[in-house]
Amino acid sequence: MSASVVADPHDPTRRTLPISSMAQVRTHTAGLMRQHRSALAWVIVLHALAAIAALATPRLVGDLVGELTSHTTLRAINRLCLWLAVAVVLQTILTWFARRAAFRLGETVFAQLRERFIERVVELPLSTVERSGTGDLVARTTNDIDSLSMVVRYGIPSIFVACVTTLLTFVAAMLVNPLLAVSLLVGVPLMSTSTRRYLRYATAGYLRERAAYAVGNGVITETVEGARTVDALGLSRRRRQRIDESVGEMFDAEMYTLGLRLRWFPQVDFAILGPAAIALLWGGFLVTQGHASLAQVTTVVLYAQALGDPFDDLLSWLDEIQVGATSLARIIGVEQVGPDRTATGATPASADLSADDVRYAYRPGHDVLGGVSLQLRQGERLAIVGPSGAGKSTLGRLLAGIDGPTSGTVSVGGVPLVDLTLPDLRGEVALVTQEHHVFVGTLRDNLLLAAPDADDVTLWSALRAVDAEQWARILPDGLDTTVGAGGHGLTDAQSQQLALARLVLADPHTLVLDEATSLLDPRAARHLERSLNAVVAGRTIVAIAHRLHTAHDADRVAIVEAGRISEIGSHDELLAAGGSYAELWRSWRDEPSDASASRSGAARPGGSDQPDRPDRSDSVDAAVSSTDV
Repeated sequence: MSASVVADPHDPTRRTLPISSMAQVRTHTAGLMRQHRSALAWVIVLHALAAIAALATPRLVGDLVGELTSHTTLRAINRLCLWLAVAVVLQTILTWFARRAAFRLGETVFAQLRERFIERVVELPLSTVERSGTGDLVARTTNDIDSLSMVVRYGIPSIFVACVTTLLTFVAAMLVNPLLAVSLLVGVPLMSTSTRRYLRYATAGYLRERAAYAVGNGVITETVEGARTVDALGLSRRRRQRIDESVGEMFDAEMYTLGLRLRWFPQVDFAILGPAAIALLWGGFLVTQGHASLAQVTTVVLYAQALGDPFDDLLSWLDEIQVGATSLARIIGVEQVGPDRTATGATPASADLSADDVRYAYRPGHDVLGGVSLQLRQGERLAIVGPSGAGKSTLGRLLAGIDGPTSGTVSVGGVPLVDLTLPDLRGEVALVTQEHHVFVGTLRDNLLLAAPDADDVTLWSALRAVDAEQWARILPDGLDTTVGAGGHGLTDAQSQQLALARLVLADPHTLVLDEATSLLDPRAARHLERSLNAVVAGRTIVAIAHRLHTAHDADRVAIVEAGRISEIGSHDELLAAGGSYAELWRSWRDEPSDASASRSGAARPGGSDQPDRPDRSDSVDAAVSSTDV
């Protein structure tokens, strides 16, 4: 089984997360409406009652005009004015309750969508998230969520009001005078034609706009995160040019959708305002022919004017709905990302980790690893070294179960890693990098990420194991102290110890260390030596590093070149073999080559061929200084 899952299962080279089709969006929306049909029905009933109350006003004004033209009494006029006031008050009350019910429904639906989206995002396979990049996911969790929230919170209530009001207004006009009410339909052909033309291009335009936002977010985020590298390598001009290009693409996408709206809105406005004028002219003709009364014409003209607001709201929100539907397609598209493993329920018989004829390709036909086989014994310390781009980190990810091999098997205790559930996998093997994270929340929340069911005694024990209990005890609220952004600030060393405590709680028997010391201040490493030793003690260690202190202290060293293990053995065995590792060691220690061995005494004080014993703070024992579980 291959667990190399990418964003789109139908396109293994795709780097963005999948996007649902409009048919899937409609199906998803229909499902939500069925799920909340009781609340939806109540909203529709309230809006219908509010619309009926609103329709009473034009009818009463028309009757008032009819009474005035027929020399009525003051008492009749007062009665109509009283009913008019009652209708306005009743409409106001019903509208308030209708909008309140609609807002509550919108908030409920939006909360459900948002919570499910967040749940699905944190369930995404790590390989999928990393391959899709930060920009796409950030755009979905910010721009798309914001756009959808606007539609759900305000668009749905407005659409309900517009649809119900429009339908009942036309029905009311037909009841007044069917022949006169026909004038309300004169704008429909123009409105229908222009709207269909707009919708034909709007979906693709807004998809392009959202995609441009995703790319722009990614470019800007990556530039900010790598600001020091950009500055050190003199890449400022190139990154600025790349940002300008992404902003330009966003501008072009915005201008395209703006152009669609600028061509559509004037036609819609004409179709909305035209019926009132036509009703007035047509009504005047019918009055002269005896087919309508002045009161009827007044009522229908007022109905035509009243249609302007709901029609305008409906069509204005139709534009926002296109944005919202596109955002919803991107949000529920995350649901299409399948799991990268299928648990079989098998239980590892031991803690021995092995790779058997493993191959891996990020793109079909381009193997990064080719036929790698490796057997690790429980408690062994293996260092993996080699030139950049040789496949060391890829091998580490396979050994940690982050990715599954294209072919071959990586197993623990005879069970393939891809056959284990993620919780079970993290209890067997953990990938450790140079990054550490302090999440916004309490200290207890940060620790419970690794062991949700742990009690306080267990949490304090984990902190004690990494020498963090002392500073944790003096925090203002102990385990309940809020840390992270906006909370109590932790030093880099404390943040590293917190990450190590999470690792202790997860309690994996094997650690894969990928350049875990590359960002570590040597003084901090020395200060944290006891914490690090407590974590790695008794565990199998696979250390991927370019600093050969790790290789010197390891039980065995594996040299990865061109996606294969070219050499494997102890430090002394590989030096004696005189192969790639020996050359790499001499180069790293600034030792002369064999051709100039006679001058070796000048290469190092004392002329000793034996390397100095490295500082233990840089050893494998210290290689887990920065970790995130």
